[in-house]
Amino acid sequence: MLLVLIIFVVIVLVRSVRIIPQARAGVVERLGKYQRTLNPGLTILIPFVDRLLPLLDLREQVVSFPPQPVITEDNLVVSIDTVVYFQVTDPRAATYEIANYIQAVEQLTTTTLRNVVGGLNLEEALTSRDQINGQLRGVLDEATGRWGIRVSRVELKAIDPPLSIQDSMEKQMRAERDRRAAILTAEGTKQSQILTAEGERQSAILKAEGDAKAAILRADGESQAIQKVFGAIHKGNPTQKLLAYQYLQTLPKLADGSSNKLWIIPSEVGEALKGIGNVLGKVSPDSAEAGAEAGFEAPEPPSGSSGGSHSA
Repeated sequence: MLLVLIIFVVIVLVRSVRIIPQARAGVVERLGKYQRTLNPGLTILIPFVDRLLPLLDLREQVVSFPPQPVITEDNLVVSIDTVVYFQVTDPRAATYEIANYIQAVEQLTTTTLRNVVGGLNLEEALTSRDQINGQLRGVLDEATGRWGIRVSRVELKAIDPPLSIQDSMEKQMRAERDRRAAILTAEGTKQSQILTAEGERQSAILKAEGDAKAAILRADGESQAIQKVFGAIHKGNPTQKLLAYQYLQTLPKLADGSSNKLWIIPSEVGEALKGIGNVLGKVSPDSAEAGAEAGFEAPEPPSGSSGGSHSA
């Protein structure tokens, strides 16, 4: 009897004393009726009268549902994977308002997803994930509120169109990229040609300006040199004899160079020779004969014109 009594006491203690872990909640039924919700900590129950149901997890849960076939507005079947983030906020409602809240969330997500995506074409479905996520979250949160569940987030993990549609989309994107590449290449070539032409224009302008300035500077230099020489000559007051002598010294330069076959002797050479004769004195017959023997002959000025020239 003592052993039976000890066993009975142990069973009573085990059924009476319960410890609820953190982030868990328990629902107690007394004689089959909801009595209270147990919070984390130590709890005393009435043995054989109170019954503790399985504990509920109050943390946010993540459930990934298998791919669901959905028909878009343009009659294309796409496979969509969804991930739902939810949290139990009312253990009593989650226990008594719905039999299996995870299965209920899955089925509700599937039906809502088909309603939302069914009003979009394929391109809109692929580019409007944020819009679809927002609509799914709003519908699920409103429907699961009375179950004691709060849906915090819904994400579309993947949207897979048929393989034939994927090939067509890849060809379309490849053609679009090729078109953009051709446009960018043409734009680059155009800009390059424009810049090259602009550079050549600027170079020609600068070169012309440089040539003009150089010509002006050369002209100014020559003008100043002529003015200085002219002023020096007039300041020195040269005689006719000196000018004639300088004129004769300049004549050999006309025939300088091996390629010169013909050179011109102006008619003023006679006047210059006369000036030389005046400088040296009158030419004697002996000296004239000597000059003739040496091959020189006094030139005679042409008649009727003082500006002619002779060629030798």
